[in-house]
Amino acid sequence: MFSKKWTQILALALITLSLCDKCLAQVDQSTRSVTVNGHNGDAAVVVVNGRTYVELESLARIGKGSLSFHNDQISLTFPSSGAEPIDSSSASPPPPVSQSALSQKFMVAGIEAIAQMREWATTLGYAIQRGYGVTENWVADYREQAAHSLRLASAAASTNSDQEALQLLNNEFHAVREWSDRLLAAKQSMDTAKYTSSPNALRDEPLSQKIITCGHFLGGMLASAEFKDDPSCH
Repeated sequence: MFSKKWTQILALALITLSLCDKCLAQVDQSTRSVTVNGHNGDAAVVVVNGRTYVELESLARIGKGSLSFHNDQISLTFPSSGAEPIDSSSASPPPPVSQSALSQKFMVAGIEAIAQMREWATTLGYAIQRGYGVTENWVADYREQAAHSLRLASAAASTNSDQEALQLLNNEFHAVREWSDRLLAAKQSMDTAKYTSSPNALRDEPLSQKIITCGHFLGGMLASAEFKDDPSCH
């Protein structure tokens, strides 16, 4: 059984990547041979910035174990390596996967989409606060990167829970775009003095707070691999 501590460590690692202010997560997906309790099999593997994560469902299948989700608890149980093989005719079936669980491919794509939106908003906010030159073409590059990642997340959405989470990602994208358009218009009309005079003026605006709150929520939701909802993303 995975302890709450290990669940929190995994969630923290993924949230940190999704909320990174300075860099984008480097994600690589592949299938590798994995051995669990002497049993061999192929498993989906994701390498995020040099750290390797293995799909839990694959670990349970290869190790002849069981996987279940209950609230924030993930239970992964294996028979001891020295035990006699379990008679499949008498063994009880593993608990069903939660109906709100997100698919592994969508989870990874969603985390990347949040990272791109964060990069877009953070870079633009930094430039506005410091009075740097900001043009439509410059902003469009960041907007298109985020839009491309969102399209990949849309293509990866394969379950009802994925589709519901995708809607929240779309809502966050549109909120960041509205915020970005407002700042660009203010820059073009030379109306950004209020943002340069106070370090918190931009962050404290209602739309900024909404984007920040929803971004933090989405990072945690995707890291938990289970769909949840929050008013900040509507």
